[in-house]
Amino acid sequence: MKIVFRTDATRQIGTGHFMRCFTLADELKKQGAEVLFISRNLPGHLSDMLDAKGMAYALLSMDAAQESSDDLAHSNWLSTTQDRDAQATILALADHSWDWVIVDHYALDARWESAVRASAKQLMVIDDLADRRHDCDVLLDQNFYADMQRRYIGKVPVHCQLLLGPRYALLREEFKKLRTQIKPCAGEVKKILVFFGGIDADNYTSLAVEALASMNNGLHVDVVIGAQHPYHDQIQNACIAHGYECHIQTTRMAELMVEADLSIGAGGTAMWERCCLGLPTISLCAAENQRKQIVDAAEAGLLYAPISGKNLVNTIRHHTNVLLENPALLKLISNAEMKAVDGKGVKRIVSAMAIPGIEIRQATEHDSKNLFEWRNHTTIRAVSRNNSPIVWEDHQRWFGVVMDDKACELLIGISANQPVGVVRFDREGDIVEVSIYIVPDGEFLGQGRNLLLCAELWLKANRPDIKSIRASVLGENEASKNLFLGSSYRTHMICYQKDL
Repeated sequence: MKIVFRTDATRQIGTGHFMRCFTLADELKKQGAEVLFISRNLPGHLSDMLDAKGMAYALLSMDAAQESSDDLAHSNWLSTTQDRDAQATILALADHSWDWVIVDHYALDARWESAVRASAKQLMVIDDLADRRHDCDVLLDQNFYADMQRRYIGKVPVHCQLLLGPRYALLREEFKKLRTQIKPCAGEVKKILVFFGGIDADNYTSLAVEALASMNNGLHVDVVIGAQHPYHDQIQNACIAHGYECHIQTTRMAELMVEADLSIGAGGTAMWERCCLGLPTISLCAAENQRKQIVDAAEAGLLYAPISGKNLVNTIRHHTNVLLENPALLKLISNAEMKAVDGKGVKRIVSAMAIPGIEIRQATEHDSKNLFEWRNHTTIRAVSRNNSPIVWEDHQRWFGVVMDDKACELLIGISANQPVGVVRFDREGDIVEVSIYIVPDGEFLGQGRNLLLCAELWLKANRPDIKSIRASVLGENEASKNLFLGSSYRTHMICYQKDL
């Protein structure tokens, strides 16, 4: 595959957008993809990272830059109009055919995407604001929000595949590897890690260093800053004065997190890195776009987010002392973190991008035995309306009825000559009810949205008179709820039941 990324990094933007693109690009390149980064602003140490990985990059000219007239909250991040940026990007892509354009930029929306999407077969957006419309085939938002399944309703095309939540967190390979070697934290704090992002323009790092120094408790403190931190020298000098270790543009972030017992930091991707390794965090909002992310994650027990007073040094000092004296709370946070983030997000994203097209065919009598085994699998029965074991004779009768029913379409998804899953449409007038499952214990786990989308396309092509699709989900089946909400289905009706 040939894949292009469009992202920027400046003191205002930070390096987080670049880093999450870089993490995805690194995994794609390992799988044989050709990668190109297109940027208008790319600091030297980041272009060095691309060079070291053998990734090409192209810099858009700054000569013709002009202030954007867009109404987007972050339009000033672009330093030109979306149209001019789109035309420059299209020109940079003109010499080759591209499989994917992946854009991670708060100053770009559906207008830019609609202009650029003809340059590639598919377009992915990486976002977490949900504050604008997108024209994309896939949207990735790795953050946790209480309403994450509803945030993009009406803001993406109907066909758009949504990859939502920290199970898709863009974490580097070392985090996944180290996770297998650790357990949730024990609650005792001997070492603290301070990291507020690569740039930290408002210098929260210095406030945390000052707060910890005033506690005088003899704890070991590691402080991490980026090469472009605007208060680089000040922080280094403070660390020397207090006996703390200052790490600049470190490649040992995962190791430092494993070694630490408590972290003080901001939101963003680093939040999911800490969760993956079970590192409890006092999290402060270092940017407005992190506020909801931090609040919702705190309410889910994934971090500790104190309400910041006017004096942040006092806030940090007080709440650090609170956690030092509460090992049980640290254990709870650590366990919750590790349950939420398993470190396999990049693999899931690449799988969603790279899976061959799923062929949909109608079931035949030759599928009966496989269907019997799949329907009887414990994971399938657990989320079925009737969860009792199925005997062969009952299955044969059911299969015969379904095959003869003109109002029923029983479909099998196939990829690389292997069965992916089963989709059933039951018709009533111009509405069908859908049921779906992936072949249990197979190699296509996690491909439910792809299977559902391909089945919907089959339905449109073969039953054009169908106007809408409905799905009924058991109350405890969170996976199916997420599947349908993430596939642009909306809540239509809620049914309640009480057993007597």
